[in-house]
Amino acid sequence: MKFHQLKLLCAGFLCLGALQNCSERSPFFHAIEDPIRLSDWDLFTLDSTSLTPADSSLVFAPNNPLFSDYAHKLRTMWIPSGTKIDLMDEQLIYPVGTILSKTFYYPTDSQGNFVQVDDRNLASLDLTKNSLVETRLLVKRDIGWEALPYVWNENQTEAFLRVAGSSKAVALSDEEKHTEFTYFVPNQNQCSACHVTDHPDGEMHPLGAVSNQLSAKISNSIYESQLETLVSKGWLDSIPVTEPNYSWKDADISVEQRAAAYLNMHCGHCHNKNGAADTSALLLDGSHDLMINIGVCKTPVAAGGGAGNKKYSIVPGSPEESILMYRMLSDQPDEMMPELGRSLVHQGGIEIIREWISKMPGSCP
Repeated sequence: MKFHQLKLLCAGFLCLGALQNCSERSPFFHAIEDPIRLSDWDLFTLDSTSLTPADSSLVFAPNNPLFSDYAHKLRTMWIPSGTKIDLMDEQLIYPVGTILSKTFYYPTDSQGNFVQVDDRNLASLDLTKNSLVETRLLVKRDIGWEALPYVWNENQTEAFLRVAGSSKAVALSDEEKHTEFTYFVPNQNQCSACHVTDHPDGEMHPLGAVSNQLSAKISNSIYESQLETLVSKGWLDSIPVTEPNYSWKDADISVEQRAAAYLNMHCGHCHNKNGAADTSALLLDGSHDLMINIGVCKTPVAAGGGAGNKKYSIVPGSPEESILMYRMLSDQPDEMMPELGRSLVHQGGIEIIREWISKMPGSCP
């Protein structure tokens, strides 16, 4: 019997004698093997009504959440006891054994209709009001970060590893409309498309659990530093100095700041100087020096049909003539941007980018 199997067996006997001890178990790091069942990681306590992260984990929320077909996300972070997060050039360097989890779910009301909720400070999931879809793990091993996608079964009793990805039919209903679509779980290799920004030979790394996403201005009245929580838990010795990082959801800041934050999170992992889309010369991670670098009056390099017969990536004052807007509005696999992570059009993002382009001064030849 393998060590982790013996550990789970012993834990099971302990739970029979003292159920309260179950929620106090720490996550279990698998250094080499990839368990088929999510429960083998001991990241959550699961019963018929709730999914609760382990007490030793930290529930966190990045300042700029990525749109994923309107799914909500419960994110957790755990590092092994006795280890710390180091700093290198003000960036967080997580120790081997770190496990980051992101559980995708859809909240519903009593009639089964999809509802939007504020889950930034969510501590657990009520399974009578939420439908689980998948849980993605990012695990720091000796060889670096590795991604593992787990898909929940229909009974919400277990999630199973699906390295080849998966799909699920989802229906979103509210008082105004009903939308049915196919939700796609990426395969293990596709995870690197977003998590490797130094293309093609770079290493995977987190996108949300980074210093400038964990210490940020939420709105004019709320400043929330999750880095301070890392220090208070003894996981981090000091708070790194980071540039101000605004949320694209913050209606109190300028539309330029919101658009920059949105494009950075949704497009910047590919559209940067070393990213998978570096040949496009379109920089959307904030590293641009000239307006043409973010697409203003820039002709496409190799957009093909994805250009929609339009001339420029961004036409100031004319979002309907801009390739950027055209690709965000598309749901066709060979046209839409981002290429992965969505089947639906993000109306909230469309509104931000449309307003930004509409207010942009100037014109193109």
